[in-house]
Amino acid sequence: METALTKKYGLFTAIAMVVGIVIGSGVFFKAEAVLKATGGNMPLGIAAWSIVGLIMIVCSYTFAIMATKYERVNGVVDYAEAAVGEKYGYYVGWFMAVIYNPTITSVLAWVSARYTCVLLGWDITGGSCMTIACFYLIGSYAVNALSPVMAGKFQVATTIIKLIPLTLMAVAGTVIGLLNGMTISNFTRVVDADIGIGGGLFASVVAVAFAYEGWIIATSINSELIDAKRNLPKALIWGSLIVVFVYICYYIGLAGAVSTEALMASGEAGAKMAFQNIFGSVGGSLIFVFVIISCLGTLNGLMVGCTRGLYSLAARNKGPLPEIFKQVDKVTNMPTNSSVFGLLLCAFWLLYFYGANLTKPWFGPFVFDTSELPIVTLYGAYIPIFLLLMKKEKTLPPFKRYVMPILSVLGCIFMVVAACLAHGLAVVYYLIVFVAIMLIGVYYQAVHEPTVVHPDSVRQQAEHSA
Repeated sequence: METALTKKYGLFTAIAMVVGIVIGSGVFFKAEAVLKATGGNMPLGIAAWSIVGLIMIVCSYTFAIMATKYERVNGVVDYAEAAVGEKYGYYVGWFMAVIYNPTITSVLAWVSARYTCVLLGWDITGGSCMTIACFYLIGSYAVNALSPVMAGKFQVATTIIKLIPLTLMAVAGTVIGLLNGMTISNFTRVVDADIGIGGGLFASVVAVAFAYEGWIIATSINSELIDAKRNLPKALIWGSLIVVFVYICYYIGLAGAVSTEALMASGEAGAKMAFQNIFGSVGGSLIFVFVIISCLGTLNGLMVGCTRGLYSLAARNKGPLPEIFKQVDKVTNMPTNSSVFGLLLCAFWLLYFYGANLTKPWFGPFVFDTSELPIVTLYGAYIPIFLLLMKKEKTLPPFKRYVMPILSVLGCIFMVVAACLAHGLAVVYYLIVFVAIMLIGVYYQAVHEPTVVHPDSVRQQAEHSA
């Protein structure tokens, strides 16, 4: 068995991965959530999409600065290790491998199944939806584990496909909405004026975070990216700019396709109804198939991070059973053992998501939204990285050393505060679960901690042996 991954991805694949991982389900899944959070206030919703998009661009630019200097196994872990220290890098890697990657991936499997059931007219919380979610999860794992090159090509293909419905809605929805007055109507009135601007903005910002999240997972392939120090920064920046532009244009187009009241009331079927209003019943349903493919493309991109989760730790001789999890298959050039464990973690978090959010709660008060809170936790984890970047990288020009990291820190603080205000007590129960899982990581860190032997004890042992 090998222990190193080969260079197999180019710039276009990396950009497609950033765009493909981010654009997918969230823009469809969270559109109605944003409207409900803002009481149907379209301008406030646009503000939420813009704020989180700006935070993503600023943070991706700061990480792009680090990407030009560091390249090892897993981008964000490398950056955390280089900026803050080896232990912090390990804890970030453990969080991403055990909580962040599998929670987001499991939600994407359900969202993909959700829209499949919407298309077929089936229940989105029943056994049929969860069965499809499991099928999608296993299928995505199989593509990545058996043929990573094919997974990369699938990522590029689905990225192009998923831009089709978004572009069509952005253009056609805006034009038709301006002609029939729907756009102006939706932007000039509020459905529920009782919802305050502050509270509505914070709740919608946290919801939008899911739609924008995933870009950091693209850094997990930096050791497999050709000329990573040059191509990864370009991919992060260009990918982020494309995502923000597409999202805002789609949201504006949506305002011309259907009234905010109807969109808020329709729930999971809102996106399908909007496409059918613009393109007719048959045409709208056909385009909605592209929405499902879009979700599957995002799922594929997220699975890339899941399959490499424990490998990124094992490659540093950290975490559980590093000799096993750092093995790379000679035929597929994939960390097979890490991939299998990543799939199991996804299955666990999918089960939790169902028991916490889709049925009568199984876990008492320990129920939280795994599509939002782990994302905000990662933003909190970025803060020490950005702060230490300013301290350590003395050769950088002031703009890169101070301006962008400071803006990144402020953006991360804003996301954390917004999550606390939006989720309230659920944040406390989430943090209890978070601490418990992180303590398991602390145990494995201690297991592999080098034993420091005091010189006096060595001398005494030698004298005793003599």
